Amino acid sequence: MSLISVSSNLLYIAFILYLVGTFFFGGAIRDKKHAGKISRWAQLGIVTTIIGFIAQLGYFITRWVASGHAPVSNLFEFTTFFGMMLVGAFIIIYFIYRISMVGLFVLPIALLIIAYASMFPREVSPLIPALKSYWLYIHVTTAAAGEAILAISFASGLIYLLKVIDQSKKGKQTFWMEVVLYSLISTIGFILITSIFNGIGYKTEFNWVDKTGKAAQAVYHLPAVVGPHSGELITKGHFEPFFYLPAVINASKLNTFLWSLVIGALLYFLLRLILRKRIGKALQPLVKNAKLDLIDEVSYRSVAIGFPVFTLGALIFAMIWAQEAWTRYWSWDPKEVWALITWLFYAAFLHLRLSKGWHGRKSAWLAVVGFAIIMFNLVAVNLVIAGLHSYA
Repeated sequence: MSLISVSSNLLYIAFILYLVGTFFFGGAIRDKKHAGKISRWAQLGIVTTIIGFIAQLGYFITRWVASGHAPVSNLFEFTTFFGMMLVGAFIIIYFIYRISMVGLFVLPIALLIIAYASMFPREVSPLIPALKSYWLYIHVTTAAAGEAILAISFASGLIYLLKVIDQSKKGKQTFWMEVVLYSLISTIGFILITSIFNGIGYKTEFNWVDKTGKAAQAVYHLPAVVGPHSGELITKGHFEPFFYLPAVINASKLNTFLWSLVIGALLYFLLRLILRKRIGKALQPLVKNAKLDLIDEVSYRSVAIGFPVFTLGALIFAMIWAQEAWTRYWSWDPKEVWALITWLFYAAFLHLRLSKGWHGRKSAWLAVVGFAIIMFNLVAVNLVIAGLHSYA
């Protein structure tokens, strides 16, 4: 068996163990006999999670050995590494605060991230010349670790908001909570629709003109809602897109993104129909025993630790590498701009918390918005907007 096969199997094992760990943590919050103590369910949950993390670490190492470089050079590799760092950050947080409820929310997010990554090409390919630098390891891994630690604040903020928002009344907060949950469900929509069309081998092809003015060919693996710049459909029997987009936008990736939103909406309304209530209200019983002050502290500590790590990886190390590779520290590339936006947002988070006293509900909403910015950077900027850093 090749190292790549071993690596893939280890990632699959980690995924299954994270899923099992989620159920164990679910059992822990329902264990009334050990209220206020570390229950056997929680012990099983954290042990299972640690074994899963070791398995995913094994995936990372074996893939590194097989490829000859750190496996963070494409969207599949980077996103799986991000998921691994998220689980690693949770394990550390768990041993500090011993809150099983955080695991019940963090592990499903990690599962979604890994499943999302698995929808992208997983082939090992040689590094392009621009990436053949030790700064690839330093910059990308540190930035991903910082984002993962910051993501813990999202899970904590989500728990806090589910606890304090009155789901029996309609209002802005219940609406935006449903928007957040719909966004997570849309990730499932992406996984579902991509798996279905990959399974049937669907493919639509276009001749088009790229942003440099050169003739190229675009391949879609979902029915084309939007087409590439100056595109010409060359696959017989497939319908024409409704719109053709400028060359600065990766039309095929945007097409996938739009399909994810549509299928996510269908799944969301199907869940609403089955549950006969808002998703937030259905999740509320899971957080009824949450200690709000402790959850709020976890959210803040995650940002306090993740922010300097993100600063090092996404800004300082990135600028040093940019100077070395392109002889300039900053180029206003879309990825750089959104890294700066992310940094400014979390800097404002800490300022508002420490100077203005934004604790509790306000702080929780900031944590949720911050994660939305991180995911926009990961999904939309990488896939839709063409740039020097785009993994697309």
